[in-house]
Amino acid sequence: MDRLGLSGRVAIVSGSSRGIGLAIAKRLAEHGAAVVLNGLRDEGSLRDRADEISKAYAVRVIPVIADVSTDAGAQSLVRSAYSEFRRLDIMVNNAGVLRDSLIGMIGSDDIDETLRINLRSVITGTQAASRLMLRNKSGSIVNIASIIGRFGNKGQLVYGASKAGVIGATYSAAKELAPSGIRVNAIAPGFIDTDMVRSINEDVFAERIRSIAMGRIGSPEDIADAALFFASDLSRYVTGQVLGVDGGMLI
Repeated sequence: MDRLGLSGRVAIVSGSSRGIGLAIAKRLAEHGAAVVLNGLRDEGSLRDRADEISKAYAVRVIPVIADVSTDAGAQSLVRSAYSEFRRLDIMVNNAGVLRDSLIGMIGSDDIDETLRINLRSVITGTQAASRLMLRNKSGSIVNIASIIGRFGNKGQLVYGASKAGVIGATYSAAKELAPSGIRVNAIAPGFIDTDMVRSINEDVFAERIRSIAMGRIGSPEDIADAALFFASDLSRYVTGQVLGVDGGMLI
């Protein structure tokens, strides 16, 4: 039996127009899952990515523009999955933003946006997805947290708080949904090569690389492989766990 096979299963990946989310969507499609691709804007570009993934892996991929930090946005994603596929097996809550600021200089708008996108979207996504998963008494919810949510970091008070909240939400949802056959786990990436981290100062970038025991920056595909594990039957008896994927990074 191929326990990595996802044929016949349906996945939603929020914030999957680029970076880690896009890599996860591709990995799930590669192993046979139909995928609901999600972005906040640029419907044409999202449709192009959906077409590319569909052609590459011979699975159905549909693009949905939605703000998953709102109840309506999260519900629209799940309704799209139900309308197109009549089921939902995998929900990856990946949408996120990074706004670094030192204490005393953090703007209220940055606080609101970071907590809304990084944490509220996990709650709204989990609620909407679990309602549909309950019909089949099975499913896997995968939340993308961060090493910062586990250990903190200077200049990232709000980001760290939001990702720590993701971890707390994971633990609570796992306990509540386990009796219904729904598993909930989190991935805590370290320093990953995305547009988000490439925008930081060169000296800070070099310092972060030096802090990684394996001596290299992680790739979005490193996170995608961990998400595949949680989405597949390889983790059928795993719930309420936070998997660090950080190359031995020290904060």
